[in-house]
Amino acid sequence: MAATKVVVALGGNALQRKGSPATAEAQLAVIKKTVEFIAEMSCLGYEMAIVHGNGPQIGNLLIGTEAAAHVVPPMPFDVCIAMSQGYIGYHIQHSLRHALTKRGLNIPVVTIITQVVVDKCDPAFKTPTKPIGPFYTKEEAERLRKEKGFEMREDANRGWRRVVASPVPQRIVELSCLRELWDTTIVITAGGGGIPVIEKEDGSFEGIAAVIDKDLVAGKLAENIGADILMILTEVDKVSLNYSLPNQQELEYMTVQKAEKYITEGHFAPGSMLPKIQAATMFVKNNPEKKAIITSLYKSMDALKGQDGTTISNF
Repeated sequence: MAATKVVVALGGNALQRKGSPATAEAQLAVIKKTVEFIAEMSCLGYEMAIVHGNGPQIGNLLIGTEAAAHVVPPMPFDVCIAMSQGYIGYHIQHSLRHALTKRGLNIPVVTIITQVVVDKCDPAFKTPTKPIGPFYTKEEAERLRKEKGFEMREDANRGWRRVVASPVPQRIVELSCLRELWDTTIVITAGGGGIPVIEKEDGSFEGIAAVIDKDLVAGKLAENIGADILMILTEVDKVSLNYSLPNQQELEYMTVQKAEKYITEGHFAPGSMLPKIQAATMFVKNNPEKKAIITSLYKSMDALKGQDGTTISNF
């Protein structure tokens, strides 16, 4: 019997704990715990690729380059995304390799610096929605808006964050490489949603300032690679209606039709749960025999067994 293929999208809490210092050492400590769950999936025979976010990390890189602009030229947005792919991938790569070795599994783990084609005319460039970087108070957000010209918005009642354009992913440039490696290797790919590039008339690519949502890219990868499950890991165990309100309602299961209804009713915050639901819904809609799961890292094994999390499917 063929192995079940899973594309795992790791949220920010799987890489960096809220309240912990934004250091490489602190992040590595979190990732070493995160990969234990991924290694367990591999032990159960799942084949997988890993897509990760980079919201806090790309925000910190940009803050660093801006702060040091008087010493060294600041790096462009797309280069900072490539840098985040490299160092986050490196942390996941060697930590997961060690976790697999402890379990007697000799499976290679590699990171691919991944480009994702977007449309330069995407309306997202006129309406930024993707949160990056740390949370701020309303007063801090207003100061940054005035001093830096940043677009600042409240993020799901958790505080204020800088937002940037988040165009729809069109195509994963390195997809053929991923297909070649799939049967033998766990691939970490499209980190931070991939490096957004536009395709020029001569066939070359050019980076553009934006952040592609990693969940939408994970959904596209899952479809392109023929995955059986799209698993989106986030901070909550289940998707909820009326999140953080007294009448919050957790959902164990949604059909595509129900999910689309809830989207229309405005239940999910843009830049937070909304792209996760959109990615899951799109994947299942285009692949009616497959399913998507949204849950927390700590409930991932139970969710794969159908004992926790929120499942989106047609069966």
